[in-house]
Amino acid sequence: MSQTLFLGLDGATFHLLDDLICDRPGQGIVMPFLKRFMERGFRAPLRSTPHPLTPPAWTTLVTGRNPGEHGIYDFMRVDDRQDQVFFTLYDFRDIRCETIWSIAGRQNRRVSALNFPIMAPPPNINGSLIPGFTPWRHLRRNMTPASLYERLTAIPGFHPKELAWDFERENEVGNDMEEEYLADWVRYHLPREKLWFEVARKLLAEDRPELLAVLFDGVDKIQHQAWYYLDPELQPADPSPLHRQLRELCLSYFRNLDGYLEQLVALARPDARVFMASDHGFRDSATIVRINRYLADLGHLVYQELDGTAAAQRREASPFAYLNWHKTVAYCPTPSSNGIIIRVAQSPGQPGIAPCDYLGFRERLIGQLYRLIDPATGQPAIRDILIREEAFPGQASASAPDLTLVLADHGFVSIRNVAPPVGQRPRPVGTHHPDGVFMAAGPGIRAGARGEVFPIADVAATLLHSLELPIPGDLDGRVARACFRDDWLGDHPIRRGPATLPVNRDRPTTEAMPESEKQKILDQLAMLGYLEE
Repeated sequence: MSQTLFLGLDGATFHLLDDLICDRPGQGIVMPFLKRFMERGFRAPLRSTPHPLTPPAWTTLVTGRNPGEHGIYDFMRVDDRQDQVFFTLYDFRDIRCETIWSIAGRQNRRVSALNFPIMAPPPNINGSLIPGFTPWRHLRRNMTPASLYERLTAIPGFHPKELAWDFERENEVGNDMEEEYLADWVRYHLPREKLWFEVARKLLAEDRPELLAVLFDGVDKIQHQAWYYLDPELQPADPSPLHRQLRELCLSYFRNLDGYLEQLVALARPDARVFMASDHGFRDSATIVRINRYLADLGHLVYQELDGTAAAQRREASPFAYLNWHKTVAYCPTPSSNGIIIRVAQSPGQPGIAPCDYLGFRERLIGQLYRLIDPATGQPAIRDILIREEAFPGQASASAPDLTLVLADHGFVSIRNVAPPVGQRPRPVGTHHPDGVFMAAGPGIRAGARGEVFPIADVAATLLHSLELPIPGDLDGRVARACFRDDWLGDHPIRRGPATLPVNRDRPTTEAMPESEKQKILDQLAMLGYLEE
């Protein structure tokens, strides 16, 4: 059996990578291995999920199914009980589709899957799995197999605090991310990324899995906080010494990452095919769209009145919508969702609009949203509005927001009760863009070729075909034929197989981690900009 490596680069974008593989004065070639990899392989833009956000996008990549099928739309799951609304972190038990780890494993392919989000509590696979997005105190019991943790302790300097998110340590950096804190933020991610590399190297060398997949998520984290120092189009003509220092520190992260990629590829079998991809791209955003403030101005949303208690103040400061649920009929639950939920009364007298008024109300609301103008440009602040059943068809469509907003600059919305509804940031920040990256090299891959954009759901089918496995008939994605040579495809024709196995995970009454640990995850998301402080 041949071997396949998948190296995930969270948030990677050709807009930045193309700069890092060029020989710039005073900078040199930051990622020489990636430059050679692109030259001897294939590259193409990769279109993310309709809302290019980490949880739905990576889940689509590892299932080959769109969010309307797999059911993950955000970091948070919304439970609307009419008189009250509750927010809970998504986890693996919410994914309604089989993953490629399972599909490959049950067909006698050994798998190692490292640092992918929404993978805890861990599924049983034929191989090893360490989930990402997990507090370090819970990492040991969320690994599979149970013996894996003891093996990892043989790595010099191993500690789960370095491998997982160390929330206490990150929170010490400072939420405002002034320049003096940014250096500490970037330095923190250097040893963490190195340890994920060490884990991947150990499992690749000792277990020799047919599929090794590892996600390097520092790309996304650093770009969120330091995009101003990385984007080649934002660099000042005469940068200050501190600006130069911070940019060089960010570049050092990418130099180290380039070395990790090179070493993993060198350790793979000679017949290995190597794929790299991101869940979305990145660009700059300068506009703030306070969507709940606009909905309140329209009369669709009513903010909760504070009664002066400490509990009410904590709720008002939380990163979720804190609203009068008896009077609110449309709201955005979290800034990361970019979604609007229309509340429909389940029975007469309950909060929300009447079911018979839903389509008419939605159509009027869409028109009102398109009329929201950015004063800085004189143009609509919202470039597109996605309707649930069209953007997210499938078994989990009813869980999607009724409307998903695509802002003019692809930024995230704000849910704060601050006027005016549209404002400008002092300087641009990094935000997600729908076009990420896809790269491949190895036996059967077209050398020095470029392809047109294709959907992120195609990655799962492409990896399965690289493993010489049939493609399940119910995948939304298809094999990315353009990355393979015609003669190789002739010798390795694409085979269609039966549908994926059904998934039935009844959520138990006990949760995977206590509320205190979940709050630390929420604090981290706020620091990254997904949730507001």
